[in-house]
Amino acid sequence: MLTGHFPDAGERDPEALLVAYLDVLGDVIDEQGVEIVAAETDLSTATVETLADGVTAASDAPDVAERAADITLDEAAAVLARSAEFPDAETVAAEARDILLMGMTTAVMDVDAVASRLDATDPKTIQQQVEGRHPITLEEYARIHSLLEGAP
Repeated sequence: MLTGHFPDAGERDPEALLVAYLDVLGDVIDEQGVEIVAAETDLSTATVETLADGVTAASDAPDVAERAADITLDEAAAVLARSAEFPDAETVAAEARDILLMGMTTAVMDVDAVASRLDATDPKTIQQQVEGRHPITLEEYARIHSLLEGAP
């Protein structure tokens, strides 16, 4: 999701990558506090609490990932922007989308190839998500990111 934060994205399956994203979000929430993050983002307190809970054991990973499946890239970027370690939310989201665009270029994959490898996503939707014209969830982002980084 972030330049330099997940250099091993291609070595992780999408679920493990999603959990790694959620761990980073949880760290920011722990640093800033649930109330502050909820007040300064469009996320509900309950959603922020879910993200703050994070993954405490491998057995928690599927449960946390399922509870956070609807978090969008833009919402995650808003959380990350609360930390001094990250730039503003718009920049975080743009950099994340750039990772996908560059990954498609490097892997020499167009949206049709990505869609066919993911088996459930419309190429037009993928194109719009990568360009930022359509929301993308962290789960969807992880699937595409893992695919592109792991492409031969």
